[in-house]
Amino acid sequence: MTRHTYTFPYNSQARLKGGLDRWMSRWRTGGVERYALTAAREAEGRLLRGWGLEHAIEVTEHQIRLPQVPHALRGLRVVQLTDIHHGLYLPLQAVIDAVELANRLQPDIAVLTGDFITYSRAYIQPVAETLAGLRTRLGIYAVLGNHDFRVSADAVTRALRRHGIHVLRNQHTVVHSGGEPLLIAGVDDLHYGADLNRALRHVPFGATSILLSHHPGMIRQAARHGVGLMLSGHTHGGQVRLPARASGHASAAPRKRKPRRFVAGLDALGDTQIYVSRGIGTVVVPVRFRCPAEIPVFHLEPHYSTEQP
Repeated sequence: MTRHTYTFPYNSQARLKGGLDRWMSRWRTGGVERYALTAAREAEGRLLRGWGLEHAIEVTEHQIRLPQVPHALRGLRVVQLTDIHHGLYLPLQAVIDAVELANRLQPDIAVLTGDFITYSRAYIQPVAETLAGLRTRLGIYAVLGNHDFRVSADAVTRALRRHGIHVLRNQHTVVHSGGEPLLIAGVDDLHYGADLNRALRHVPFGATSILLSHHPGMIRQAARHGVGLMLSGHTHGGQVRLPARASGHASAAPRKRKPRRFVAGLDALGDTQIYVSRGIGTVVVPVRFRCPAEIPVFHLEPHYSTEQP
């Protein structure tokens, strides 16, 4: 895996002048973004001019080896954007910068795995219009996240489709490169009507496939269906990763806590690989700690068996 970090000049910064308690109270009730977009832009500026945290996006590159990948699809580049959360804590300039960075990665396919906004309908159109600026050879494909459903799944779907983005609502499509097919399936959020059986209807088991699912909890169903690669977000990679605390008793054996799976990075369940991206935006507070924003790029490669015939 290769990592590159890009720091953008727009300074996603904040020093909360009005007090964290007030902002947290608004966030809990959804009132943080429920005002006119012009007023929201002014609030963004006031909020983001303070904290002094530079916003950096880390590009991570991954070779994904799948036994079904034909030669014509070898090296296909898939770039993922997820959990943008355009709103009070992520201004439009940040989305523009992320799109420009993604374009520099020269994707064959761009996939968007949900949570385009956080609370307000006012941000739907601007983020959809900006994401339409992604330049790809084979298209842009998207699924919705839990926040999109909470605001309006239909409104988000319409806006994205109006700008040429293929939104997969429990359905699949097939793209071709070099005459070879690649199946891209997408499901709604796990807690908002995900239906993998419907999405993969008439798809042969083990077909060359990428599944888009905002919530990584779909991995078990994906493995049962023989999906090759599943791309998810939702977790933000934890967003704030605190160092493990040392035991307070020197004589006591350290307690071993079983690490949670499918929170960030590459993993697999059976023959199904999953990548959970840390995403772009934040929720609750505009802070990341030891968990930078991320744009992953995947290079599809065939998997060659080491067994001799």
